[in-house]
Amino acid sequence: MFFIMGIASKTDKLDFNQNVICPNCGRYGRYEAFMEYTSLSLFFIPVFKWGKKYYVKTSCCGSTYSINRELGRKIERNEDVTLEEQDLHIIRPGYDHRIKRCLNCGFETIEDYRYCPKCSTILE
Repeated sequence: MFFIMGIASKTDKLDFNQNVICPNCGRYGRYEAFMEYTSLSLFFIPVFKWGKKYYVKTSCCGSTYSINRELGRKIERNEDVTLEEQDLHIIRPGYDHRIKRCLNCGFETIEDYRYCPKCSTILE
């Protein structure tokens, strides 16, 4: 008789979306919740989970925030939760996708230019 077992870290997307104005980039987006944990699996079936951590990521710029365990469990149980700015603890600020950079001269702008005003190269 043999057992197939393993330990792995996993991340699950929770069923949570909240429309907000992002505290990092100031654009309209939504919070998406994730749970990260370590699990023991027997015959590829998760049997035991530990080390749960809960995160929120913004859809606009990708900023990542941690939230406390109590709020995370409420979200996991699909309870009605509204996250406030004081509930979030920044882990990684997101990239502001509005910034355009010229690959030729390095000019940066948030304006909706198609061509660089310095050297006339197409902005990426």
